[in-house]
Amino acid sequence: MSSVTWRNVFTYNKYTQIAARAVRQSLKESERVTAEKRGLTALRYQQWENGQGGQQVHLNPPQEK
Repeated sequence: MSSVTWRNVFTYNKYTQIAARAVRQSLKESERVTAEKRGLTALRYQQWENGQGGQQVHLNPPQEK
């Protein structure tokens, strides 16, 4: 498959997500759990007006331990 062919199907970011998921699923259970924890992200944003930051909003809130 040439690079032009897969780019018609999905983006490079989607490709890396698929490859990372395949690698994590191939690991042994203990290593897989550790790798999945590293793959989680906490996404948040903050609106700024007149040089002052507003309240931070979590788009993907961190999970409670």
